[in-house]
Amino acid sequence: MTWASMIWSASPPIFWRCIFWGSIAVLAYTYFGYAAWLWACSRWRRKDVRRGPYSPFVSVVVVVRNEEQALERKLKNILTLDYPAELTQLIVVSDGSSDRTEAILREYAENPRVNVLLNQLSRGKASVLNDAFKLTQGEIVVFTDARQEIESSALGLLLENFADPQVGCVSGELMLGDPETGESREGIGIYWRVEKRIRELESASGSVVGATGALYAIRRNLLVPLPPETILDDVYLPMHVARQGFRVVFDSRARAWDVADLGAEREFARKVRTISGNYQLVQLAPWLLTRANPIRFEFFSHKLMRLAAPFALAGIVVASLILRQPVYRFALALEAIFCGLSLMAYAQLRNSPLHRPADAAFAFVMLNTAAVVAFVNFVSGRKVAWNR
Repeated sequence: MTWASMIWSASPPIFWRCIFWGSIAVLAYTYFGYAAWLWACSRWRRKDVRRGPYSPFVSVVVVVRNEEQALERKLKNILTLDYPAELTQLIVVSDGSSDRTEAILREYAENPRVNVLLNQLSRGKASVLNDAFKLTQGEIVVFTDARQEIESSALGLLLENFADPQVGCVSGELMLGDPETGESREGIGIYWRVEKRIRELESASGSVVGATGALYAIRRNLLVPLPPETILDDVYLPMHVARQGFRVVFDSRARAWDVADLGAEREFARKVRTISGNYQLVQLAPWLLTRANPIRFEFFSHKLMRLAAPFALAGIVVASLILRQPVYRFALALEAIFCGLSLMAYAQLRNSPLHRPADAAFAFVMLNTAAVVAFVNFVSGRKVAWNR
């Protein structure tokens, strides 16, 4: 007797049918239903941002660790943005760098527009961000990372949204690819394009759940201290903005560019960290699941439902192995094809005519595998630290 036969005899078929169709429903809502609901809301109760000319004093904050290769390019990028120099303050914090990062920062500290903080010991991104908050003088605080290149007009476009007094936080758009050749349409780039569409719809109907860490801005008077262990400052801070009654919006005109492919290993580690941050958010801010969160439904649908997706996938696989009717056999065959496409992408068979659907399948599998690892980290109490 096979293990499937033993499970079949131990559990009634109706149980596995419920598992199968319930899992289908979870995945359908997570990847299609929520987007459809947002699309409808964006048309029934659209909330446009009243953009206009707005030129406040701005503090740009960057936290770095061992970024000698990208740092100088990033600093020049920020200092040459198309925004009045006399209205810009740059704050750069080194969190325990051991390469030439500190030497580069000492050179730029001679510029009166640049404030530098050097921490010899690493304390984590959240802790040093709290230090940077104390130095900010701008009405608006802009956050960016070391690796991405900000388009020259992006800062001014981002700030136009703050002409609307109801806007408290604005997220720019992260483009994966090259400014010369355009955005990537393969691998993780496919996932990111879908994610950005979700954010656009959230913004059009109310508020976005979080911001793009590569480029986002918040009114300084709405900032709150970050718990030292915070992984996702770009979600924690915007959610507190929403809690205070202000909108968090997305502006696709304000763009920053990053490489499309960091390598499978680095991309996987980054996704594990991000998804681990979603679990941590509920621990750090349990009010996110209460009425104190004005976008509780969006938070649940956008962030938490995706955490359930790997378990729904497992339910579909097990149920389709056990149930013998043609519809479940067909589902099993589709699962086998999907796994085959994923393996094809993993083997980097770029000359195959199926390489694009294979890349999409691999990205999907990688994201859900990262969610499983993040769940294991969560239940085991393993902490995921911030790295460059």
